Amino acid sequence: MSDQRILASSAVMAAGTVVSRASGYVRAGLLVVALGSGIRGDLFAIANTLPNMVYILLAGGIFNAVLVPQLVRRIKDDADGGDAYASRVITLSALFLGAVTLLLVVLAPLLLRVYLDQRFLDPGLSAQLASIVDLTRWCLPQVFFYGMYVLVGQVLNARGRFGPMMWAPIANNLLSVAILAAYLVFYGATGQGPERDLALGTSAEVLLGLGSTLGIVLQFLVLVPYLRASGFTYRPRFDFRDPELAKTLSLGIWTVLFVVVTQAAYLVVVRLASGGAVGGGTGYLVYSNSLLIMMVPHAIVTVSLATAILPRLSSYAHEDRLAELGSTVGSTLRTALALVLPFAVLLPITAVDVAGVAFSWADAEEAARFAPTLAVFGPALVFFTVHYFMLRGFYAMEMTRLVFFIQVAVSLTNVVVASVLVPRGSAEDTAPLLVVAYLTSYAVGAVVAFALLRRTVGGLETPQLVRFLVRMAIVLVAGGGAAWLVEWSLSGLGEYPGTLLSLVRGGASAGVGLVVVLVGARLLHVREVTSLVATVSGRLRRG
Repeated sequence: MSDQRILASSAVMAAGTVVSRASGYVRAGLLVVALGSGIRGDLFAIANTLPNMVYILLAGGIFNAVLVPQLVRRIKDDADGGDAYASRVITLSALFLGAVTLLLVVLAPLLLRVYLDQRFLDPGLSAQLASIVDLTRWCLPQVFFYGMYVLVGQVLNARGRFGPMMWAPIANNLLSVAILAAYLVFYGATGQGPERDLALGTSAEVLLGLGSTLGIVLQFLVLVPYLRASGFTYRPRFDFRDPELAKTLSLGIWTVLFVVVTQAAYLVVVRLASGGAVGGGTGYLVYSNSLLIMMVPHAIVTVSLATAILPRLSSYAHEDRLAELGSTVGSTLRTALALVLPFAVLLPITAVDVAGVAFSWADAEEAARFAPTLAVFGPALVFFTVHYFMLRGFYAMEMTRLVFFIQVAVSLTNVVVASVLVPRGSAEDTAPLLVVAYLTSYAVGAVVAFALLRRTVGGLETPQLVRFLVRMAIVLVAGGGAAWLVEWSLSGLGEYPGTLLSLVRGGASAGVGLVVVLVGARLLHVREVTSLVATVSGRLRRG
């Protein structure tokens, strides 16, 4: 697969991701309007996030990282194109996830005691604690359907069908938007008053919790018809004594440990964030919704590119063509950074306006609480992107044990920095300080992973990367300066001007900044940027 074909495959996934993220932001904005960014918002945000966290802890690492290389190998080597192997994996996974989901619903109160700040156990917050337990029980069946969605999606990815998995979340987001709209019709907006810290009623819990779970069910069901279209027919198989399946599980042990370490660190983040909300400051809803915005270029660019190249990397690793593996990782990383770096520079400059557009539908000052957290997430994305691509290289070579030790360093850094900074800051600074810890941890991960992968494969086109970064730094200084000047010149619109004026000011600032970046990239011959522009413009002309 050539670089142009990688870009083409990535474009299909990116298109689905753009639409998915756009609908996701409507959902996020409605969530802030409906529940606010206080305790009530955190109750639902944490309850609805826990299933995904638990799924990732139990199986996500194996499904996302280990399974695709194994499926690619079986598709190439097995007479049936890997159908029997995939059917065994799906059957075993469904049995495991189903049993675990039932157990988690029963143990929900104990699970929440691990994730919540101890102040939630105070008698004065008993109603809020009961509310989050009920919400969590309605949301926990998502664990099963998250697992099945990712598993089926990875089977499709291994067979070259990248689009469906990226488009399916749109159905979930649309249903979630409908559920939140219904909540606003029946219960109204929470607002800035005391109700932002009150518990939810039973009927509201059922509407929000069950509605969220049905969204994940729908997201999974969208993928099912594409399995047969890809040439795969699922048949339940219970003959689990397969040497290759045992190999997958043995490789997965280190990935499970990787996820355990990651989720242990995230547990600390959730716990600290829930304390920020109880203290009247920025809590988990502010942190997670800001992370959602930061993940726009990651989901559109990084995940699309990484998903497109992983089968190719797995083939190179299988054939022991490590130099080509390193070259592919290096060139694709530069392509991703060509889009991620401008975002990382422009987001801190326009953070107030981005928050205004995304979250000021009901109250501009409520939206302003998100701006500091967004500003720090911009630079953090650069280190996260480098780290993410390096791990794809290790996973292709099935070096899951080394990945585990890298993640230990990342997670330990995150926990230590967060545990030191957050207790020393104010409640209002809780979410931004958690992002500082996130940035620091992935800076460590990016440096360590890059050095180790470069040594393992013999090179990652480092000279080209250095030249690219030097030229991009010049371009980004000019683009960032231009964006800041526009932002400053329009400061008369007000500190928190509301949705429409924030869109005008932020759009103008970012637009001018991007134009300067594109012109500068052409003048300095930054091929990674100009190639992207040519690919996009060519597709638009054909469209």
